[in-house]
Amino acid sequence: MQSMLTERLWAYIVHNNPDLMLRLQEDHSVTRYLEEKVNAVMPMVAELLGEGKPQYIIEELCLNAMTEELKPSRYQYIRTVIEEEFNTDYERMKESGTLTYEVVNLIEVCKDIFSDFDFNTENEANRHLRYAIIGQVHDYLA
Repeated sequence: MQSMLTERLWAYIVHNNPDLMLRLQEDHSVTRYLEEKVNAVMPMVAELLGEGKPQYIIEELCLNAMTEELKPSRYQYIRTVIEEEFNTDYERMKESGTLTYEVVNLIEVCKDIFSDFDFNTENEANRHLRYAIIGQVHDYLA
């Protein structure tokens, strides 16, 4: 179960939080981070197993618990903004293989905006946040 949870958590990070993935790799702390997260949910695993829950339910509940602080994904948010508002640039970056790199850079460029709006699941649809991000992306791409 631990190895399955570790694999699922890493896959989630790679897909939704490549900025975290790169930071963990630079710090040589991938293994430690994954172990800490998985170990933190092992009591939940034991409890759910005791209740007779199916493995796929246990995995999903544990993955949600381990990724709670990673949601919503700033990476996916900015990627979507670029795809929808700057499609020509999006396609160019995608074809050249620089999309992930540029979105990770934009996460850093937009960090003050995300902080000012206290970016979270309740306000990720805030149009003012979106406009601010669009403006920052426009300046970055110019």
